[in-house]
Amino acid sequence: MEKEQRTYKAHCLVLPYPTQGHINPLFQFSKLLDHKQVKVTLVTTRFAYKTMHRESSSIELETISDGYDEGGIYQAESIQAYIDRFWQVGPQTLAELFEKLSSSGCPVDCVVYDSVIPWALDVAKKYGIVGAAFFTTSCVVDNIYYHVNKGLLKLPLTESEISLPGLPPLLHLDFPSFIYDFGSYPAYYDVVIGQFSNVDKADWILCNTFYELEKQVVDWMTDFLPVRTIGPSIPSDYLNRRLEGDKDYGINLFKSNNDTCMKWLNEQRKGSVVYVSFGSGAELDVEQMEELAWGLRRGKSKFLWVVRESEAAKVPKGFIEETTEKGLVVSWCSQLEADEKGIVRQGEVEHCVSEIMEGARGKEIQRNAMKWKELAKKAVDEGGSSDRNIDEFIAKLVQH
Repeated sequence: MEKEQRTYKAHCLVLPYPTQGHINPLFQFSKLLDHKQVKVTLVTTRFAYKTMHRESSSIELETISDGYDEGGIYQAESIQAYIDRFWQVGPQTLAELFEKLSSSGCPVDCVVYDSVIPWALDVAKKYGIVGAAFFTTSCVVDNIYYHVNKGLLKLPLTESEISLPGLPPLLHLDFPSFIYDFGSYPAYYDVVIGQFSNVDKADWILCNTFYELEKQVVDWMTDFLPVRTIGPSIPSDYLNRRLEGDKDYGINLFKSNNDTCMKWLNEQRKGSVVYVSFGSGAELDVEQMEELAWGLRRGKSKFLWVVRESEAAKVPKGFIEETTEKGLVVSWCSQLEADEKGIVRQGEVEHCVSEIMEGARGKEIQRNAMKWKELAKKAVDEGGSSDRNIDEFIAKLVQH
């Protein structure tokens, strides 16, 4: 009943790429828009919708097709095949969704689309709908991808030290692996570089970061693109608590081991546990997985290691049983130096963990983390830089 009585200023359709790390920030941003009286319809693929574990919310869900409705990316013969098919079928079904919502008396005023799905902007423009690109990565990384897309940064990298506007001098290993190891991930490379294929047509560019963290690069990008920082987009309880009871993103594509994680963590000394996770998409080879495992065992610190079910077979035989007193391995939880083979060896893992958990550099990193945490809170709090940018976005949306 409450949902029917609410008065909304506008209607935003929010479209994330259907992986956990992209859904999370866009759904959190959706909750903020909803809180500020903007109606939100979150759109995902039909397969992702089937696998979602979702808490109750006033945000409505709709679906489009990626061409693999029964299995998503797991049904495709390759990542490239999945992307090719999604890029073909997605625009068609998104257009059908626009027509469906319009005919039902709920037309869309704006599409907030994941920047890695640039075709969403093309479809929106055909229907006269304004579009906002949402970048889930930092502006520093976006700056690098922009330079590659525009041909301003030539690949493969040849210079030993590279300077880009708003950034300190960078070495090859400072760049994302798509860039410094050119040709290593062709499908992903095309997607991340393709974010900028039509970005000049976007009405807004929303970045999941905050101004104080990346002032120089944000200032540089704002000179020629309508960039607005609106992050960090994480549950309100960890920042300003403006959304009551907002402790979790609210949508999970994986069954979480959160209760197990928290019970085990609460039994450990504060600040004594190393958290290891490579996200929902990364795939380590068997040799790298083994080196990581034994490096964690060799270190002095206890560890919580998230290993997806699809990667579990790569964990060394007997490792979990041998380390029950020291670590916990779970399938999901809500949150480089390389040798000549590109493998981070166990000695390096042990050294890095020790340096962060016990060394002087680790203490400096912890102090900086607390500093940026406080600045992030201020950015999203009422009147902060991100909060002002979100209000500006809504105000212009309503005027449009």
